[in-house]
Amino acid sequence: MELRLYDTLSREKRPFVPLDPKNVRMYVCGPTVYDFAHIGNARPVIVFDVLFRLLRHLYGESHVTYVRNITDVDDKINDRAARDFPGLPLNEAIRKVTEQTEKQFHADVDALGCLRPSVEPRATEHIAEMRDIIERLVAGGFAYVAEDHVLFSPQAMNAANKVLPRYGALANRSLDEMIAGARVDVAPYKRDATDFVLWKPSKPGEPSWPSPSRIKVPGRPGWHIECSAMSWKHLGEEFDIHGGGIDLVFPHHENELAQSCCAFHRNRMANFWMHNGFLQVEGDKMSKSLGNFVTIRELLADWPGDVLRLTMLKAHYRQPIDWRKDELLRSQSELRSWADLISMMALEPSYQAPDPLLIDQQLLKALCDDLNTPLALKRLHELADAGRRDRPKAIKFAANAGFFGFSQLHRPGYFTSVATGYVPPEKENLVTGSHSLITNFKNFSANNFQISATSSSAQLEERGIRVEIGGLGQVVVSFLDRNDESFEARVRRLVSQRNDARAKKDFPTSDRIRDELAAMGVVLKDGKDADGNPVTTWEIAR
Repeated sequence: MELRLYDTLSREKRPFVPLDPKNVRMYVCGPTVYDFAHIGNARPVIVFDVLFRLLRHLYGESHVTYVRNITDVDDKINDRAARDFPGLPLNEAIRKVTEQTEKQFHADVDALGCLRPSVEPRATEHIAEMRDIIERLVAGGFAYVAEDHVLFSPQAMNAANKVLPRYGALANRSLDEMIAGARVDVAPYKRDATDFVLWKPSKPGEPSWPSPSRIKVPGRPGWHIECSAMSWKHLGEEFDIHGGGIDLVFPHHENELAQSCCAFHRNRMANFWMHNGFLQVEGDKMSKSLGNFVTIRELLADWPGDVLRLTMLKAHYRQPIDWRKDELLRSQSELRSWADLISMMALEPSYQAPDPLLIDQQLLKALCDDLNTPLALKRLHELADAGRRDRPKAIKFAANAGFFGFSQLHRPGYFTSVATGYVPPEKENLVTGSHSLITNFKNFSANNFQISATSSSAQLEERGIRVEIGGLGQVVVSFLDRNDESFEARVRRLVSQRNDARAKKDFPTSDRIRDELAAMGVVLKDGKDADGNPVTTWEIAR
């Protein structure tokens, strides 16, 4: 099946032909580790995770290398380190900040169902490669040394031979347009307004390394040179795909392309440049000043990671996306339906490596058309509908849901919650009063659980129910995940508890457990053994 991708540089969708089918290579710009990643940062992580999965399916897991970097050299990191650890030397404080933030990022993207990349290099581990590229650029006349800085000259690049691409081609701008529209640093040592820093002297106390030749004082790299060095080290002078958010096209990716092409005398750095569109929140640009700046961690406090993933993939990756609560609620409802199907059929989906023979060709065809995730999700819904009538088709649905990266569908009840601001119409009269106490929930029912006004937190958690205030001030009723049990072990435990309740003539508890099992798709059959003793068997509803 032919994979076609849109290339930002050529502005066309064309067949993807890898440089080496046995070593397909992709680089995506990763986080700057100084704080929790925001929801806008999640979009490229999810988008390129889908592409990573697709490439592994098409070319083989061992034949795809995905590199996503960690930027651990940045002024924001320095500022955060000085603020949070004022009593420590700056370099030690920086290490604490970057290690802590990297762990937070990994935990967040793991919850979004994303595979770890093949390689995750840190900028500070590639200083030698950065100096090497800088030396090549100076020797080739594309960069110059001035007042202990090394600067790249776009004018020199455009004046060179025709083998090199034109500076500004990726962003589709001329130099004059970039000078007029960009906020450029005004410095007396710069020959031209568009020249940008490859290396600069470190301030006292800042991280520093030995500088390139002809500079006697220690220094530190500029932002753009970091990605050129890391992609070169792990993928080579030219590779297949370079990805990131559309906000990185200029200046970051434009400057990366310029540095790498000039250093290695090539007309391309990556054969395809792919960029995901902007993300807005409830119709507005996300910003702290508007009060709509939200991190992945904050959203995960209120929504399962699969809900965030599904909502993100409903829009084509190159289109802008408006992050709205009502869409999150719709995604949650859809996932709840899928999870009920998985539970009803007693399936154990494989999320890391689903059986490639079960991947649906129509779904695959949609993804091969420049990652058309909306069309692929439509097909996934069709597979789910078919799976409700036929177990083999349900198995196929589970494999394709796993291929898409949905990793929480094996958790019955995980997608059931109610929050202030949105109550299903049929439950509008069940949630009343102030939303600060559990006792304000009266006779709320979902998945056949009952919450009474007198239930305590401990009693509710014993029954697998949690009521809490979410990170956005929402009250959430959720059903606790029992992922330490297999489906069969959970059923056997509940059947045993029901039998104990029946023996004690505690029929309300017995009925409640029977209803809970029914919600899981389990049918009970009560009878007697050869000695006349009560016995209960169970089976999956057909």
